[in-house]
Amino acid sequence: MADPGRPQKLKRSIGVVGGTLLTLSCVTPASTLFVVVPDLFSSLGTATALTIAIGSLLCVGVAFCYSELGTLIPSAGGEYAMVSTMAGRLAGWLVFVLSLLVVMIVPPVIAMGTADYLAPLVHLDPSYAGAGVMICATLAGLLDLRANAWITGIFLVLEVVAAGVVAVLGFAHAERGPGSLVDLSVASGSGSGPGGVDTVTAMLIVSGLAIALFVTQGFSTAVYLSEELENPRRNVARTVLATLGISAVIILVPVVAITMGAESLTALTEGDIGAMVAAWSNSAVGTFVSLCVALAIVNAGIVMVIQNSRVLFASARDKAWPTPVNKALSKLGASGAPWVATLLVGVPGALLCFVNLDTLYGVTGVSVTGMYLLVAVAALLARRGSHGHGAAWRMPLWPAVPVVLIAVLAYVLSQQETEYLVWTGGTVLVATLYWALYLRPRRDTRWLVSVPEDGQG
Repeated sequence: MADPGRPQKLKRSIGVVGGTLLTLSCVTPASTLFVVVPDLFSSLGTATALTIAIGSLLCVGVAFCYSELGTLIPSAGGEYAMVSTMAGRLAGWLVFVLSLLVVMIVPPVIAMGTADYLAPLVHLDPSYAGAGVMICATLAGLLDLRANAWITGIFLVLEVVAAGVVAVLGFAHAERGPGSLVDLSVASGSGSGPGGVDTVTAMLIVSGLAIALFVTQGFSTAVYLSEELENPRRNVARTVLATLGISAVIILVPVVAITMGAESLTALTEGDIGAMVAAWSNSAVGTFVSLCVALAIVNAGIVMVIQNSRVLFASARDKAWPTPVNKALSKLGASGAPWVATLLVGVPGALLCFVNLDTLYGVTGVSVTGMYLLVAVAALLARRGSHGHGAAWRMPLWPAVPVVLIAVLAYVLSQQETEYLVWTGGTVLVATLYWALYLRPRRDTRWLVSVPEDGQG
């Protein structure tokens, strides 16, 4: 019988294959390609592939930080457990709030794209379609994690096929050569008349990096699942790095193909990938790709709800909230899933589908950048004292990697729109007040960040 006085632990039930399937599904390459990338095409045009490539290179450094910290601190708390341990409890609390913003906003952002890709069969309101996807994902999130790994794996195959079809068709109908990937042009929205061309400036590319970082953001799911991965010392790093590499290829290759194969710069800037696919082939192929993307979005919703519920579960186990809330969020169902936490991320996610999409994108980009910045700071501190001798995967080129990341991410953050900085900064301010007025005065009984004993080296 379990000791009621000890924190509950999640079961180690999945290996590196299951963890990779779940993590890749959280990156959800196809739904990111079809839902998020069109926004980048509209502002960056032919510079979209270059921006995503730069973002992917930055993410290699971020992945190094996650891999080292995730093997030192293998907890379902993910970023906040790592940062709290290395950089202090307040820093950990703030990164928890930023990660909570990300994990609450990203699923509805993706889910609202469902309506566009079900259009060949039925016309739905994006908000209601997104809310329906979130409810279905919540129900699936209550199942056993091993079952979800196989469900999401099957969906993942379909979305990779869809991305592959787009890549093959784009390259087969190339209208321009590889040089177009660096000519930095976007169709003019106004002032130049039809067919006008604007140059994409370096500042626009830097600004777009916040969304480019978001494009491959899901690789961090391996860290959230580290408490349920078998042999986390080895499998966390393998899963993080492999997922980033695979997802970058799945996303970047079709983006290059679309850039080269778009009929005109105007068509590329409009970013209607479904219409391009239909033009390159026929309506039946376009419908097939659209349905694969719709399934990919559902798949992403399932995995993100799983991830997000683990974050809330871990925060309750670490006593971040008043006692009744902690008890509720810590409850595990018969399947081993934290069912109250699952409901509390799924239902608000459905409601967020009715919020302005541009605001959700902007706040997510700022939050992801800020979260990565704090993780890089923690990685810079990861080899102090006893942590420097712990059994863990160690990144190459330390401390240069976290130092460069901190400088670059701080600059990217400074280039974001004021409105989104204010929204995110306001949330961080409220969180800091909660820390100062509730958590800090109760530091002996609240926000006691823990790492499962069998996960410490």
